[in-house]
This record gives sequence, C-alpha cells and structure tokens, in this order.
Amino acid sequence: MNNTSKYFLVDASVLPEIFTKVIEVKGILESGTIKNVNEAVKKAGISRSAYYKYKDYVFPFYETSRGKAITLYFTVKDYAGILSSIINKIAQSKASIVTINQNIPINGFADVTITVETSEMVTDIKELLLEISKIEGVKRQEILGRD
Repeated sequence: MNNTSKYFLVDASVLPEIFTKVIEVKGILESGTIKNVNEAVKKAGISRSAYYKYKDYVFPFYETSRGKAITLYFTVKDYAGILSSIINKIAQSKASIVTINQNIPINGFADVTITVETSEMVTDIKELLLEISKIEGVKRQEILGRD
C-alpha cells in the first residue's frame, strides 16, 4: 500500500462477492481447519490469483481494529450490576478499558460509552458486541469510533 491509500468502512452487502470470499479464505486459514491456500480458496470457490490480488487490501473491520482504541456505545436499563456485567465481558475478551462514561439515567435507561484498547484481545470486536448484546438490559449497542 502506498502513502496515498484511502480507507472506507463499507457494508459487505454492497461489495462484489470476491471481497467477502477473500475474507472467508483468511478466516479458514486463521482457524487452522485448512492449512494451505490451495485448499482454502477451493473451499471458498475463488481462484488463488484472486485471493493473492486482494488479500493485502481487504480486511474484516475487527482485524483492522487490533491494537486500536475503540469507543463502544450502549443504552442500558438502569439496574444494579448491568455495567459490571458489561465490564466482565470486556475483561473476558482481554480488552483493556481506557475510559468509562455513564450518563444519569432518564426514564429507566442510561447511555454508557466505554473506550477499550484492543491489542491483547482474544476475541474480535464483533464477537464481543454479540456477547454483550446477550446481557439482559442491554437495549442498544454500537461502535462509535476507533483511533
């Protein structure tokens, strides 16, 4: 990549299928279920040349988030222990909490922003958000930004 590279966050549903297939191959190789590129590209249904053409330019969002500060936003029901449950999920993922801000609850709900540093995470950010969404009382969640 050159110094004039531009980066975009784009929903996968609007991208050509080849990009999601390249991500699929990377996932297969990372999981260790298949050890070589030839078998992985065959399983994903793309050519080796297509994989090699794009592999250094296409990344899932969470992969480019490693080692970055990410700010997460939640709307939660106001009850004792909910913030602790969220923090426990973050701790289990090995993310390091940088800041926590919670607004005063209004009508039984509070807004919470948590900034985490991701360099030591053992799960990806998408998986972490999925786990947090399972906590009773978490009504909304999203990634606000990343550094």
